Amino acid sequence: MRKMVVTGFIAVMALCNVASHVHGQNIQETRLLVNRATENVQQELVPYKGAVEHIFFHPLIAYPERAFDGDRMAKGYNDWFVTTKEFNKIIETLYQRDYILVDIQSLFEEKINNEKIEVVNKTLLLPKGKKPLVISIDDLNYYDYMLANGNVSKLILDQKGNVATYSVDSKGKGVVSYENEIIPLLDRFVEQHPDFSHQGAKATIALTGYQGILGYRTNLLGSPQYAAEKEKALAVVRRLKETGWSFASHGYGHLDARKVSLKRLMDDTEQWKREVETLIGHTPVYIYPYGSRVDTDSDKYRYLVKAGFTALCSVGPAPYSKYKQDSFMMDRRHIDGIALQTQRDKLLPLFDAAEVIDPVRAQP
Repeated sequence: MRKMVVTGFIAVMALCNVASHVHGQNIQETRLLVNRATENVQQELVPYKGAVEHIFFHPLIAYPERAFDGDRMAKGYNDWFVTTKEFNKIIETLYQRDYILVDIQSLFEEKINNEKIEVVNKTLLLPKGKKPLVISIDDLNYYDYMLANGNVSKLILDQKGNVATYSVDSKGKGVVSYENEIIPLLDRFVEQHPDFSHQGAKATIALTGYQGILGYRTNLLGSPQYAAEKEKALAVVRRLKETGWSFASHGYGHLDARKVSLKRLMDDTEQWKREVETLIGHTPVYIYPYGSRVDTDSDKYRYLVKAGFTALCSVGPAPYSKYKQDSFMMDRRHIDGIALQTQRDKLLPLFDAAEVIDPVRAQP
């Protein structure tokens, strides 16, 4: 057991350092800094050696009346998305069951061995009694189809620099909210329950690029609005990184990596690097579209690793992770309508789907 001991003098100095940054910052970021500075003072950190849960969501259903309106998209929304009420209940239950958010990059590290990158297990030190939880969000791009079918339109920064959502209601009125998407909801939950986050971690945002990112059409390189869209997107990215969010590649065109040719996978990845990585910065995390992973003895696998993606995530029914010499592989549980309606028993270690499911949801 390893106990992190900090003297009173060092603790005071840490808090003073936080206080010196208060001017010019909003209250949310200041509280995050205080939480990080005092975590080691207040809690005993011990090595965690068990399984690590990784769950993922799609953007939340902000307007159920649009999602479940009986049109051709309604079944997809019933299958692959969750409502804001469902998300809030899930997070509350996970917190009550002593889960704590960790960043996926806290689970591995890259070392140079004989001029080659080697990926190794990184000891995870957590508050005693806590269980690690990685959350990721797929397709937080706000594709065209999402704008008319129940999701918000984009992420924005409010006047205080906090992340909010923007959408247009049924009357055509613009709506700014903190109540209808994972980012502002989780930001608030962690602010109210700082012990739900280890070292300020929130979740990993997996982005494609074929319709821009975060609601900004940064894919339209020749558009007169491109420069403005890019700057707004960059501002949101910066703020997300400052407040504990990280990013992953979800491929540029959301292609099935197992099914497409090597050349198409390479072209897709290079386009993602040109149009998305230049906005969010380098990430070692690749989240397979459709959860469809490639064989680890294939040229596709070797290409992805060589391209800098040393953490490769697919989809599975239970916690799974494996360290290879040159990569870290991890499965994610899908949290969506299908899981809530048909996989209650499998989800019981996390929450009871029967208590979570929103009655507004279309029933099978």
